[in-house]
Amino acid sequence: MEILRRLLMKDMEVAALIEDIRREQPAQLVTGLSGSARSAFIATMYAETKKSIYMIAPNMLQAQSLYEDLSKLIGSDEVHYYPADEFIAADMALASPELRAQRIATLDHMIHDVQGIYIIPAAGMRKVMTPKEQWSSLRYTLKLGDDLDTQELLKQLVMMGYTRNGMVTTPGEFAVRGGIIDIYPPYDDHPVRIELFDTEIDSIRTFSADDQRSIAKLQEMVILPAMEFVLSTDERHALAERLEAGLSESLKKVKTDAVKTALYENVQADIALLQQGELPEYVNRYGSLLYENPTFLGDYFKRDGIVIFDELTRIQETMEAWDSEEKEWLLEMIELGKMLHSVKPSFSFKELLANIEQQKIFFALFARGFKGMTFTTTRNFSCKPMQHFHGQIALLNSEIERWVSSDFTTLFLTENEERIDILQNLLADHGVEVQLGEPNGPGVFIMSGALTNGFEMPIPKLAIVTEDELFKQQKKRKARPKTMTNAERIKSYTEIKPGDYIVHVHHGIGKYIGIETLEINGNYKDYLHIRYRADDKLYVPVDQIDLVQKYVGSEDKEPKLHKLGGAEWKKTKTKVSKAVQDIADDLIKLYAEREAAKGFAFSPDGDEMHQFEAAFPYEETEDQLRTIQEVKMDMERERPMDRLVCGDVGYGKTEVAIRAAYKAILDGKQVAFLVPTTILAQQHYETMLDRFQDLPVNIGLLSRFRTRKQQTETLKALKDGQIDILIGTHRILSKDVIYKDLGLLIVDEEQRFGVTHKEKIKTLKTNIDVLTLTATPIPRTLHMSMVGVRDLSVIETPPANRFPVQTYVMEHNGALVREAIEREMSRGGQVFYLHNRVEDMAKQVDQIQTLVPEARVAYAHGKMTENELESIILGFLEGEFDVLVTTTIIETGIDIPNVNTLIVNNADRMGLSQLYQLRGRVGRSNRVAYAYFMYQRDKVLTEVAEQRLQAVKEFTELGSGFKIAMRDLSIRGTGNLLGAQQHGFIDSVGFDLYSQMLEDAVTEKQTGEKKTEEKGIEILLPYDAYLPDTYIPDGYQKIQMYKRIKAIETEEAYHEISEELVDRFGDLPIEVDRLMRIARMKAWGLEVGLESIKLKNKMYRITLSMEGTQRIDGSKMVSDSMVLGRAVGFTLEDGKLVLTIDERKMSKDQDVFDLVEAVVQLLPASLKEENPA
Repeated sequence: MEILRRLLMKDMEVAALIEDIRREQPAQLVTGLSGSARSAFIATMYAETKKSIYMIAPNMLQAQSLYEDLSKLIGSDEVHYYPADEFIAADMALASPELRAQRIATLDHMIHDVQGIYIIPAAGMRKVMTPKEQWSSLRYTLKLGDDLDTQELLKQLVMMGYTRNGMVTTPGEFAVRGGIIDIYPPYDDHPVRIELFDTEIDSIRTFSADDQRSIAKLQEMVILPAMEFVLSTDERHALAERLEAGLSESLKKVKTDAVKTALYENVQADIALLQQGELPEYVNRYGSLLYENPTFLGDYFKRDGIVIFDELTRIQETMEAWDSEEKEWLLEMIELGKMLHSVKPSFSFKELLANIEQQKIFFALFARGFKGMTFTTTRNFSCKPMQHFHGQIALLNSEIERWVSSDFTTLFLTENEERIDILQNLLADHGVEVQLGEPNGPGVFIMSGALTNGFEMPIPKLAIVTEDELFKQQKKRKARPKTMTNAERIKSYTEIKPGDYIVHVHHGIGKYIGIETLEINGNYKDYLHIRYRADDKLYVPVDQIDLVQKYVGSEDKEPKLHKLGGAEWKKTKTKVSKAVQDIADDLIKLYAEREAAKGFAFSPDGDEMHQFEAAFPYEETEDQLRTIQEVKMDMERERPMDRLVCGDVGYGKTEVAIRAAYKAILDGKQVAFLVPTTILAQQHYETMLDRFQDLPVNIGLLSRFRTRKQQTETLKALKDGQIDILIGTHRILSKDVIYKDLGLLIVDEEQRFGVTHKEKIKTLKTNIDVLTLTATPIPRTLHMSMVGVRDLSVIETPPANRFPVQTYVMEHNGALVREAIEREMSRGGQVFYLHNRVEDMAKQVDQIQTLVPEARVAYAHGKMTENELESIILGFLEGEFDVLVTTTIIETGIDIPNVNTLIVNNADRMGLSQLYQLRGRVGRSNRVAYAYFMYQRDKVLTEVAEQRLQAVKEFTELGSGFKIAMRDLSIRGTGNLLGAQQHGFIDSVGFDLYSQMLEDAVTEKQTGEKKTEEKGIEILLPYDAYLPDTYIPDGYQKIQMYKRIKAIETEEAYHEISEELVDRFGDLPIEVDRLMRIARMKAWGLEVGLESIKLKNKMYRITLSMEGTQRIDGSKMVSDSMVLGRAVGFTLEDGKLVLTIDERKMSKDQDVFDLVEAVVQLLPASLKEENPA
């Protein structure tokens, strides 16, 4: 925003200050600037001095808003953000990777003196860092055509904190397969694949973590560390020595034996690892001991940069608070035996000031004494934030008159160019004359530009007004593009890994042992090894892989294995099949009844609707828009709507309902909104009041929170048609609720109403449109079979959340709980503390009360009466408590945006899907949210608990957890959709097979044709055709590839998969090439009705089915095959054409495999031309 700079520079004070900065005047204090005025000033300073600026903000929230403001002013390429962990114990926890990736990228910019504005929360300045020289030596540059020492690179990668994996799916991993190296740097959007020709780099290309295919070619690539702390082997040994010295010193200081033992055990274990050159877990907690001479972030700054302290008072306060908290924390860690006395974990504010050699500028709102600080000059600016006009043009008019009479330059800023005309006309209507374009003196101007808020400065006579201040309506928040994909784990839940239970369509439930290559009659082939009851073994050739699915039941219980060749599997399948047929009948009947019913057809959208939709303050997601469209189409049809909208809490289902409701009201109909709990009714009521605030829409509420008098009034108004929307719990199903003209019923969380209520809903439903909302997702596989019976809309994209939830997994300890709670309270937020045992809940509450005496703690659990529960949760919603200790009841639908910290006690005892849903409860507003998963340190962890813990640790990445959670939930959703008695059946055959059977039954009923099992084409050739371990070492990827090769049905698919194999794994070995060519023969065979290709007595026989034989033009086939020589012959057996190839008659230069392929390739060309009848 060039213009702001010019306007500000007109101010003598500003110009003088900039001049001082150019002359490198040390320690200046600048007071009076706030909000966007401060950002505009910093942008001006940056443009004028052409120096890097390092902004130190008191906390992440402040840093974040500075970052957004400055990005708008000077473009996000020149603004770099360093999101520090504001969490003392972060060094003792596994933190989610998003922030770390951003920090690494910013550090790299700093090291290479990239000019820009760097924004750093104060917390980032305190931490001990890797020395600058060392960090800069850890860049690995790869160029096309360079010689590469692979071993050296792999060593370097491990040192830089990358971990090796079979396949690269998550940032910070690398994989090696033959001459291909894949690396996923955490700060890049895509991983990189390096292909070597011998030792020379043959190609560098980015590829997608989702499907592993290449995206774009690169000439060169710079790899930065994946971790912030990098220790070379020598340093690891040196650290071990420092730890030994520290340990002996600490052992002298500690009084009790227990602590001595704990200290010795913990630290000694770390020392042993370091001596072997390994890194212990959480090694960075040793702060100042990590390096010979500890450095801090300031050492990374450019010598001639300018360091600005934003809000000096707050930085001082924050730093002091941190110091005292850290002291306590250290003592507690020493008592637990996890810390040494000689560790100094961070730098204090005093040390920082002394160590920063750059020119310093301090910003504060007021000039007052700052302890221990002296300034060379103090400059005070008078500046006040712009007031909000809330669309009251008269008020604005009087302000404009004041500005004009005082010769101010008044500048209105709009979001974009289009809005300029709108605003100009609006102001002109009220007699305000506005000039377009850049201001060139006093007057009123409009131009487009972005600032978060306006301000007024009397000295340069400048007033800036943004659209935000003019109108109350919020601008649509643009979603920030996510840099982390949710598909980081491609491993879909259908993947099978050794040890999983599987279902074989013909043999039942068994246990998968792994892929094995067996030699049969001298040829090699891959088989899936499955174990059944009584140690029966079954080897399934990989080309029958589609007969095997992973077993997924509805609960976590282990299924029992079937016996091979036993009758029980057949019985089970028949039983399920009968049940499925019944459901299919019901579904079809329902469908027919619905098609016949007549309802009300609503009119298409008019202007009012469009305006109403435009007033929605957020950007809608694609799914949301699609769902809204589907709902409207349904309403405009005569047939009554019955649509189910699925989407997780916070995915914007309510907005869909609100728009449907408004559509009904515009046509003069009434709307009933039925919700399961009083609290939810209250929340929806408030949302609706807010959303319909300026419209002639009356909203009524019926619930226990309403007095009898209010209820009677509401009922009367409803009957007279004065109420447009009635929101309520099952109270609105009572007999005394009479509508004048009901047109739409919206049901929220239908599965939570009892049977009697459901019956009542049914009677309400006749011939009116019904919209049902649910948060239990319903699996895709079932959608297919339910199509037409219930119209489903699924909202799967989460709303663009401003920040990912920062997740930590750690051992439970009091100091931490205290810190987390105090931290949330200090920013005015609330905390969920999850404790899943009602018995000792009161004890837990006392514990928290002792830890944080100033917190107001309440607790809620399922054994309370509904009234008690509701009043507590309502109190929490209204901010009467700071901490709510609760069992998992918070996962049901309540939205509490002020809760941004979640602490889960004994997280290792919870299911992943629960954790996932719980974590979705925080981070619903625009601040950083924290989730702490704590586990008790048991001396003996059972194997199961260990696996769970591992899962919880991996959970900090939003990948696999999501898939599993979705699956667990979708199975629950299915039970709800089909009725409870179906659970048993789902368990007995597994979820996938069940869905498939249901789908087949429905199709059969609709079309009247039974689905016949397709007979595959049998190709048995005496050649090795498989994927060898040397080519694809990872079992999971191997199964994936086999599945895809089996599915090849066209020539295109053959080429596509061949390309992918070469792209991902290198050139095809002969076995793989044959495997692919056999797959292509099957594809050709499908077109012509090929039955089999077999070798019998040195004769290869290629047999067609009877139908196939009739479609082949025999004479064309014979003449075409002449070129192939005399080894090819023809016979007809039982009406089937058999082509034979006699090995003995082949010429010397012919290869049998090629010849068979050539004959099969001729078949499609020899089909008779279809006679156009």
